[in-house]
Amino acid sequence: MPSGSGPIPIGDYAVLGDGRTAALLSRTGSVDWWCPPRFDSPACFAALLGGPEHGHWSLTVPDAIERTRRWLGDSFVLETTVRTPTGVAVLIDAMPAREDGAEIVRELRVTAGHVRVSHEWVVRPGYGAVLPWVHRVQDGNGAAVQAVAGPDRLLLRGDRLPHPVTESGQHAHRDEFTAVAGDELRWSLLWTPSWQAIPPPADGHGEVRAAQDAWGQWARRSHYRGSYREEVVRSLLVLRLLTDRDTGGIVAAATTSLPEDPGGVRNWDYRFCWLRDAAMTLHALLEHGYREEAQAWRQWLLRAVAGDPADLQIVYGVDGRRDLAERELSHLPGYAGSTPVRVGNAAVGQVQNDVLGEVMCALALARDCGIPESPDSWSLQVHLVEALIATWDQSDRGIWEVRGAPRRFTHSAVMAWAALDRVVAAVTDHGLPGPVDRWTQVRDRIRAEVMDWGWNAELGTFVQSAGARHTDAALLQLSQVGFLPADDPRMRGTVAAIRAELEVAPGLLLRYRTACADDGLPGTEHPFLACSGWLADALARAGDVDGAELVLGTLTHIATDLGLLAEEFDPSTGRMIGNVPQALSHLAFVRAVHQHDLATGMRR
Repeated sequence: MPSGSGPIPIGDYAVLGDGRTAALLSRTGSVDWWCPPRFDSPACFAALLGGPEHGHWSLTVPDAIERTRRWLGDSFVLETTVRTPTGVAVLIDAMPAREDGAEIVRELRVTAGHVRVSHEWVVRPGYGAVLPWVHRVQDGNGAAVQAVAGPDRLLLRGDRLPHPVTESGQHAHRDEFTAVAGDELRWSLLWTPSWQAIPPPADGHGEVRAAQDAWGQWARRSHYRGSYREEVVRSLLVLRLLTDRDTGGIVAAATTSLPEDPGGVRNWDYRFCWLRDAAMTLHALLEHGYREEAQAWRQWLLRAVAGDPADLQIVYGVDGRRDLAERELSHLPGYAGSTPVRVGNAAVGQVQNDVLGEVMCALALARDCGIPESPDSWSLQVHLVEALIATWDQSDRGIWEVRGAPRRFTHSAVMAWAALDRVVAAVTDHGLPGPVDRWTQVRDRIRAEVMDWGWNAELGTFVQSAGARHTDAALLQLSQVGFLPADDPRMRGTVAAIRAELEVAPGLLLRYRTACADDGLPGTEHPFLACSGWLADALARAGDVDGAELVLGTLTHIATDLGLLAEEFDPSTGRMIGNVPQALSHLAFVRAVHQHDLATGMRR
């Protein structure tokens, strides 16, 4: 919820999740974003992109002089300790996994003295546009407050419920009270479909404990013992949080329209499943032993892309749906005045020739990890590669989804090479059926063309696209996919050129220079955090362990106090920028640490 001096910094938000949706909770205790029951559902709390009138749930201690917060173990159960001139309170926030709805649980315990508490509940479904019918009900376990609008019902239960305030058309529920040492209060907010019977309340303390245990059990499956243990496990947990527990779909982030350029138009909805980002996430999870997630995502892929391979999209809904039409929400003023606020994503209709490369790399790793192919999964890959062979040399929008003119991106061609390289290996190394001689010829032709127009001998670097004289941070992935060894002089030259052109602060890289590469949009950008992970990965592969550690140190330093990374970072203000938490940022960090540990001989 915006403060009097401007919007709450993106890095001040914690994230809660239940494997189906996520909520953002400010440092002061306001839930300013929640989209039940799915990641891409319309928000019922949208103050993040507007004001308090667009929906929030605030439980705060207004006269706090100090707030400290931490996760309880390897979980997304948040503990916040608040100190005031008169006392100390501890708040617990969690999102237990329920089968009959989506729920946020909040607990308050006063451990010393007394504290003043402010409680405000403003429900606004439809991204803050809909005023619900709010009234008190009896649900068999005492009074509750219910908000209903169309398909949504939100039921607030608790030891002390806020009172309705309707003056000036506010339609809010507020309460202020003093809690003293020994007081323990609990509230739960449950979303269910409005046409269903109200479910009974669950065991309060047991729910939170079960949520903490479930996250912890998942984290322990990695058995990771290398460097950066705390940061790696937190990043893996973020990737799990962004994975739908029912469908296996992996969303790119929990939010929409947090700006890449505050006050500008670079505001996008990331609550969908990009094949590229999901495949890279799968790669990171497989490197840490998460085979079940790999199998679930492969099944999601089979369902999502079923049909004509020529109809392959680069992004799908979490349930595999194809219709992600982009629209603008004119009633929301946007974070820091950044408009338009968008839901849906027009990139769904773009051609991005790199996508299948990332997918095939991830599926190849799954094979190498002993996950067998089914007849359907291999048949799908064969058909997708055959479709790619017919289109790889056409201009596309590239990994960065430019909205300017299509062009022949070097990175896209390299990833097409990677797709062919992986199916060739599937035949030669795993005995799967396929026209290996023809695939090998196409793979080698792609490589020859990339070396012809993607490599600039004069500049000593690969360039962003055919005819360009500038580079692109995505080219750091060339050694990652095996196109060139990391210590090849051409790869070293490319890394050096990228750093010279795009490194705006130690370890922090722009994706590309907007002044050099027309992406069809006004405004500028900030360092893109996944690029820092790719840089550290490339340095580690080349044997520059010290250089990799410096970059990894930058990422761990700028992460929030809760270990979260957004899409970008502004070194001039020290603030996170863009949607949060960002899967691509976290997975790039995890994979870079993996390469660092391999380079140093550390054991997991």
